[in-house]
Amino acid sequence: MTANTASSSVRQRVAVAGASGRMGRMLIEAILNSSDCVLAAALDRADSPSIGTDPSAFLGQPSGLKIESDIRAALAKADCLIDFTRPEGTMEHLAVAAELGVKVVIGTTGFSEAQKAQIAEYAQKTALVLAPNMSVGVNVTLKLLEMAAKALRTGYDIEIVEAHHKHKVDAPSGTALKMGEVIAEAQGTKLADRAVYERFGHTGERKEDSIGFATVRGGDIVGDHTVLFAGTGERIEISHKSSSRAGYAQGSLRAVGYLAGKTAGQFDMFDVLNLR
Repeated sequence: MTANTASSSVRQRVAVAGASGRMGRMLIEAILNSSDCVLAAALDRADSPSIGTDPSAFLGQPSGLKIESDIRAALAKADCLIDFTRPEGTMEHLAVAAELGVKVVIGTTGFSEAQKAQIAEYAQKTALVLAPNMSVGVNVTLKLLEMAAKALRTGYDIEIVEAHHKHKVDAPSGTALKMGEVIAEAQGTKLADRAVYERFGHTGERKEDSIGFATVRGGDIVGDHTVLFAGTGERIEISHKSSSRAGYAQGSLRAVGYLAGKTAGQFDMFDVLNLR
């Protein structure tokens, strides 16, 4: 069976990038416990000390596989790649996946506009799901924000507060930015015209119609996001809090299943969850 002839009735052969990382291990555990997917390959950087080790050894549940750094060799064994790494690594993986016709689920954040454009080009050659957050709960939250933004178009100031662990390298988080984009789009505007990412010193009064962002980094916080709609005499808060990465892994596997019948095109979790 090749990547382009995969069927949703057949267990999908999944490769995991960043296999020795926190998210990589969560994905591996979810795949091993899945009835719809099978772990086909595990990738990591060539300089990783995990190269050559069993990707599920941390579970005390040997997979019979070895973590490898050869992207082409790993993807040749897979129907779909799940990638939660860094933009540069994801782009390298995606180039090979597009060439081989391997589908890709991308949870990486922090892409530049040029990289996003390149991803769209790769989507003409293979099917992919790109989302800043794969959690089912987060994507339902985005739908709630869309509804709230339409109803609260005037008379409410909007602030987005996000918190993540101290190792996260991009800010605001991709999820926070997506929240801002959903709100702005629902109100017929663009986030780029409304976003305020920094406040320091004598800032003057809050600019009307702006969308403010605040970032917290510390400890082992998995991911907290709150959107505040502050009106006169009332405040509405819509929040999502992650206590583990398990939700991201489960959402990723749903994305794998969604792509099983696709050969090309770029999709997101709203497509996967039928939230359009």
